[in-house]
Amino acid sequence: MAGWWSIFLFTLAVLTEGTAARPFSSSTWKHRRHHLRGDPIAQFKEKYFTQILDHFNYNSLGNGTYAQRYLITDQYWEKGGPIFFYTGNEGDVWNFALNSGFILELAAEQRALVIFAEHRYYGKSLPFGDESFNIPNIGLLTVEQALADYAVMITELKKELGAGKCPVIVFGGSYGGMLSVYMRIRYPNIVAGALGASAPILSTAGIGDSRQFFRDVTADFENCSPACKDAVRSAFQKLQALAQQEDYAHIQSAFSLCKTPSSPKDIHQLNGFLRNAFTLLAMMDYPYKTSFMSDMPAFPVKVACETMLNGTDMLLALRDTVGIVYNSTGEHACYDLYSLYVECADPTGCGLGFNSFAWDYQACTEIEMCFESNNVTDMFPPMPFTQSMREQYCAKRWAVVPRPGWLKTQYWGDALSTASNIIFSNGDLDPWANGGIRKSLSESLIAINIPEGAHHLDLRASNAADPDSVTKARQKEAQVIAQWVKTAREKTV
Repeated sequence: MAGWWSIFLFTLAVLTEGTAARPFSSSTWKHRRHHLRGDPIAQFKEKYFTQILDHFNYNSLGNGTYAQRYLITDQYWEKGGPIFFYTGNEGDVWNFALNSGFILELAAEQRALVIFAEHRYYGKSLPFGDESFNIPNIGLLTVEQALADYAVMITELKKELGAGKCPVIVFGGSYGGMLSVYMRIRYPNIVAGALGASAPILSTAGIGDSRQFFRDVTADFENCSPACKDAVRSAFQKLQALAQQEDYAHIQSAFSLCKTPSSPKDIHQLNGFLRNAFTLLAMMDYPYKTSFMSDMPAFPVKVACETMLNGTDMLLALRDTVGIVYNSTGEHACYDLYSLYVECADPTGCGLGFNSFAWDYQACTEIEMCFESNNVTDMFPPMPFTQSMREQYCAKRWAVVPRPGWLKTQYWGDALSTASNIIFSNGDLDPWANGGIRKSLSESLIAINIPEGAHHLDLRASNAADPDSVTKARQKEAQVIAQWVKTAREKTV
């Protein structure tokens, strides 16, 4: 999922994301803001939990264990207060802890203990060390195993901390948001409620239109400026015309490529590289500078459209636009297509490094993302990714055959009416939003839509540039979570 690259270093902007906080209307939020000033890293202690390797097979590995990393802070906790638990997703756990300041803000208000758990096979939580991504070792990378990890960790840490009666609320963004939803569904005896921010639980379960994602990426740019969308489409069409003429030297020059393309395969790689940049620009369309997945300016979609429309040559303008993502520091004199972008079983991008191996495997097994661009409903070149193509790729790469529909069967898909105590938050600027729940399903299955919100903006720390819609969303989330905690606490009395 393109939302989670872990290859970029954090800058000061990330480490102090909460220092420009705008207070909510209540005095409690002002009190909270005061206590959140300073280095977020210093608030957490990094620890390791002895975790079971295989929760579901007693014979294969017995009670073998691995070291699962987690971060914890009791800075705001009052004994008896709730536990806020982040269900880590596809990357280093520090990435999420340093970009989910709302959880700390809420902890300060509600006097909660905060834990960020790292997902198995990501970051430093490698069950088999450097051999983790070998076959068959990688076979223990499943949603079910990850959820069981979290259930065991919560249960054991509550015992260690003397917090047996403390209600647990789980939080997560993107795939982490999916996991939070699944935790409430699978372990309601452990989890009192869940906030799933930008959680595409429908599209990743194979429910919906395969054209939706890149159509919605396109819509972000079209809503900024219809001429922007047209310029991007025209640039891609000119690229395709040059490719058909095999004018590879022109293409290399126009896009500052390190090597001259020499085949349709190279052009396909270039198209993926370019399309991926627009995906990230749309997802990270925040109203202030960020360094979450790349160094992004404020309102990056607007900046991208200005770049596209101010250029005199459409191919050079396209190159400069994707440079906002790939070359924000100016360090690349040329682009190495195969090192900066790796095609995988997730058409929105897997990122780079070991974390990308893990996500690719998950996209080959339980997580379904057969998304396509077609140059009709979107501005990108036709790039299909069918179930058949997925099967062929995954059989070759990981020696596995995907099982379409399993995620829907295991975690209910859109048949959620009997679930409870889940918030589904989505931003209208986020191309993942329409792959999730956009309408409330009951009094306790609450959809919160954020008109000016990009990918899980509500989980980020408060910022003076925040639109009113995200401020109101956080207020609503805080109110609902406080009620869940109150109700859960009353049941233990």
